[in-house]
Amino acid sequence: MISLFNPQPRVQVLEPAPGLCCVVLDDVLQEPETLVSFATDRRFESPEGNLYPGQVMGLSTEFDQRLRDLFWQHARGPLALRRCHAAYVRLALATTPVDQLQPLQWLCHRDRINDDDPEAMFAASVLYLFRDPALGGTRFFAPRRPAREMAELFRDAELLAPADFSARHGIAPGYPAEDSPYFDCVATVPAAWNRMIIYDGGRYHSAAIDRPDLLSDDPARGRLTLNGFFPCRRQAAARLA
Repeated sequence: MISLFNPQPRVQVLEPAPGLCCVVLDDVLQEPETLVSFATDRRFESPEGNLYPGQVMGLSTEFDQRLRDLFWQHARGPLALRRCHAAYVRLALATTPVDQLQPLQWLCHRDRINDDDPEAMFAASVLYLFRDPALGGTRFFAPRRPAREMAELFRDAELLAPADFSARHGIAPGYPAEDSPYFDCVATVPAAWNRMIIYDGGRYHSAAIDRPDLLSDDPARGRLTLNGFFPCRRQAAARLA
């Protein structure tokens, strides 16, 4: 199955917050319904060793390569990249009810960040494959507390029971909201049918799921996305910025 990418998507390069670059591509797939139908006819699985709140499905190596080519064409300049090592692509369907979320899923996150390597960037992309914008786009955050407190927050989220974590940190169960004692929401990119966003996955971010009651395990009705992850190297000027 190959759903062909549009050779001329509508492109915007946004800086919704200082230092945050987000490439927005609209009309990405020529026939996005084909990919939704593909997802509907096949089985998703719970991800292993991953905190994604739902189910995922891998795609073909050829599709991965085509997405990597699209990513490189549109993200190399705006994200100041000089190399992309690989692409890891999956269809993802958010389905987890609020009462089944674990504390780490109550928080925004960063994707495989390596603070010891200033050249490394783990870039990410999300293609929204749903028509109802109420299912939510993507939020970006900045921490409000010192690094030591943030490390303690994430350590407790990993180790404590949900009730104990909530009592200690004053965070209620739920998908990450705009307001938090620990994070400021600096930008939200709204979802739109057949829209892809590309960004530095090392920035704190989360899905903007404010209506978890709308989530569904039916790919034709739920929050279906195509998620890509791209280990990259930054340009020298970007490293020094």
